[in-house]
Amino acid sequence: MRILVTGGAGYLGSVLVPLLLTKDHEVTVLDNFMYQQTSLLDWCVHPKLTVLRGDVRDERLLSDLLSKADAILPLACLTGAPACARDPIAASAINANAIRTIADRMSSQQRLVFPCTNSGYGIGQEGIHCDEETPLRPVSIYGRLKVEIESYLLDKGNCVTFRFATLFGASPRMRLDLLVNDFTYRAVADRFVVLFEPHFKRNYLHVRDGARAFVQALENYDKMRGRPYNVGLSDANLSKWELCEAIKRHIPEFNFMAGEIGQDPDKRNYIVSNERIEATGFKPSISLDDGIKDLKKAYEILRRNQYSNV
Repeated sequence: MRILVTGGAGYLGSVLVPLLLTKDHEVTVLDNFMYQQTSLLDWCVHPKLTVLRGDVRDERLLSDLLSKADAILPLACLTGAPACARDPIAASAINANAIRTIADRMSSQQRLVFPCTNSGYGIGQEGIHCDEETPLRPVSIYGRLKVEIESYLLDKGNCVTFRFATLFGASPRMRLDLLVNDFTYRAVADRFVVLFEPHFKRNYLHVRDGARAFVQALENYDKMRGRPYNVGLSDANLSKWELCEAIKRHIPEFNFMAGEIGQDPDKRNYIVSNERIEATGFKPSISLDDGIKDLKKAYEILRRNQYSNV
């Protein structure tokens, strides 16, 4: 299969692209390398990998690449609430308009798997799992753009969308601003963190399982098309306090406390059901505990906080 991956050198893409290549797909990566990342260098020798430095806002370039693809995985994105709040115009152009261009110009024979986010659930109800029928109430520009373009794609029908949990784990293009990655880094480097709204909950997923979900969709496209899927660890609907307790099991020197003054600007607070994706036969393979061990080893290598989107 000929697969176009926009943003393929990013945190998720740099794990996904090698996985696709090992499954003998032809992969074209379009990325603007805005973080000067070198995450795909080890794979440049692969004969079925093509890498192009470019921008998804270049409609002529994007249309040319679309015409040669059997499947499109549009990962290019200003990712996270802080990045989108800092440049909402670019966020709208990249996170929504470019995806709309892809959807409008692809044929019915092509496949589209879109990475949305379960942050669209915003503030859920205590003790009630958000499933794919739960109303979406995003609390950030990032979440709103993701929800709006997902709705546009689902109306067209020829797509699979993933409402990903908060990703974690080591990647060739590392991010330290994701919650599990951040707290584990603080545990290793600082031994301490102050938590604001420590009771706020969300769901988590290892980045390698996020990559595996795309393969699941490509290989079961006809059965899965036209629907959104929550993708996360069903045993990892955790509060920030519970997450720190999990990290402390692996890094006993880690200390954490609730802040008496101050608020977390990220107001997301929800728990999620992943039953729909699990019913397709997909199950995450890396637990939260194994992911923390993964990160602990990674942070013996990374000692500078230079890997983030904020």
